[in-house]
Amino acid sequence: MTIIRLQRNPDADAAVATLGFGSVYDDFVTGLQSLNVGTVAPRVGEAFPDFSLPDASGHYRSIQQLQDGRPIVISFNRGLWCPFCVHELQSWAAALPALEKAGGSLIVVTGEIREGASAIQDIIGPKATLLCDVDHGAALACELAFPVGEAMKRLYLEIELDLAAIYGSDGGFLPIPATFVVGEDGTIRYAHVDPDFRLRPEPQDVVAFLKAMH
Repeated sequence: MTIIRLQRNPDADAAVATLGFGSVYDDFVTGLQSLNVGTVAPRVGEAFPDFSLPDASGHYRSIQQLQDGRPIVISFNRGLWCPFCVHELQSWAAALPALEKAGGSLIVVTGEIREGASAIQDIIGPKATLLCDVDHGAALACELAFPVGEAMKRLYLEIELDLAAIYGSDGGFLPIPATFVVGEDGTIRYAHVDPDFRLRPEPQDVVAFLKAMH
């Protein structure tokens, strides 16, 4: 059995602490957990939803089209403004050769648009696919989005972080970072969904899990 470890980036923690958000995030995550946020997201054994979203170039791509009969990793990501997400993207970029060798591919889903989407595509490279989740529609459909709340929005604006500008919408939602391994038949084989956005699966472990599926 492949054990998938969870990583928490100390550099991101330090950056958050410098901004004074450490305890704020602790309380924020506790609140999400108390509301059972993410508990009805797609689960192991279920078929992963087939949705179509524009890629970084604006061309619509469907999950089924991108899968093309291969196992895939689907990663929902908050965006470049989140240091934990940036670390995860960089970790996946390093793990992509091993993922490709194992016969899999990576799809990153994010609400970022325009320059942000292009910058994420640059991080993960041309062999992975970035899908722009406009207005968090796919995340909402997968029960992976929640209202950020006016208090948190104000706190972000105080540090000049405007989520409406980043996402191109003032809907006030944030996605839960989530990682899914989907088998060739479209069935979810592994799922990590946690409202504590600071915890992410170790990409090398996810690749090992995918290899063990064969």
